Amino acid sequence: MREHSLTAWQRFKLSNIYYSFTRDKVAIASFSLFMLFVVASLLAPVLAPFDPYDMSTIDIMDSEIPPVWEEGADERFVLGTDAQGRDMLSTILYGTRVSLTIGICAVVLQAFLGIAIGLSAGYLGGRIDSFLMRMADIQLSFSTLMVAIIVLAVFQASFGTELYNKLAMIMLILVIGIAEWPQYARTIRASVLAEKEKEYVQASRVMGFGAGRIMFRHILPNCMSPILVISTVQIANAIISEAALSFLGLGMPVSEPSLGALISSGFEYIFSGAWWITAIPGAVLVTLVLVMNLLGDWLRDVMNPKLYKE
Repeated sequence: MREHSLTAWQRFKLSNIYYSFTRDKVAIASFSLFMLFVVASLLAPVLAPFDPYDMSTIDIMDSEIPPVWEEGADERFVLGTDAQGRDMLSTILYGTRVSLTIGICAVVLQAFLGIAIGLSAGYLGGRIDSFLMRMADIQLSFSTLMVAIIVLAVFQASFGTELYNKLAMIMLILVIGIAEWPQYARTIRASVLAEKEKEYVQASRVMGFGAGRIMFRHILPNCMSPILVISTVQIANAIISEAALSFLGLGMPVSEPSLGALISSGFEYIFSGAWWITAIPGAVLVTLVLVMNLLGDWLRDVMNPKLYKE
């Protein structure tokens, strides 16, 4: 069968990525768990026994009920309830959706900024390259959490908590996304420097194509491997950053909790015996970040021939 007559799925099944994936049990388990998180979060309104955003269904008398395997449990609440009487299973499903949404959207913003800047710096070179890379160096000198804490705290103090709570998700995406673009820019710049002197780029110049077309339609597709690897790790980092900010009170509001906000809300009760309010969302967060990092490690090994071993 000729290669051009194969469908996209058939070509994918013949690729090294598919071959490696089907023989790597860790990659299969990690991907399966990640898809479970994604599907469960997308179907949260269907799977959740209760709506944690509907105050009419919440009874404060149901607060701090332990999980079903503990004494004093209520079979209505499989994972128990939090201090407000909300079902933990329902809040975790909705919280996972919030955390994944922030993580993925923040990484999309990082990738958009980093790819555009990295392509421009690597292809155009000269003073533009020096200026953009010095900007990246300055950005990298500040930690993401430090920048986020300053920006979010100033915004909350200036415009009030009520407005901040309404815009919390957008603010988190913007802050985490803008703070991490240098990770993409530096990687893409290095790839562009290696690609721009190759024959296909020189041929594109001879044919009269503009710099924008050459960068985005010819060079960028050949730089996708490092982008995919970075993205898996950066989603995990973005989720951790959001959880840390929520734990510090600068993340999602209590009314629309993320996993980090759930961990924070139960921290003061952990020594009073209601350990599940913090421990269970914490275990979910750790598992989610772990599978993302394992997928990132697997992609790095497969897409780098020098690291990949059969």
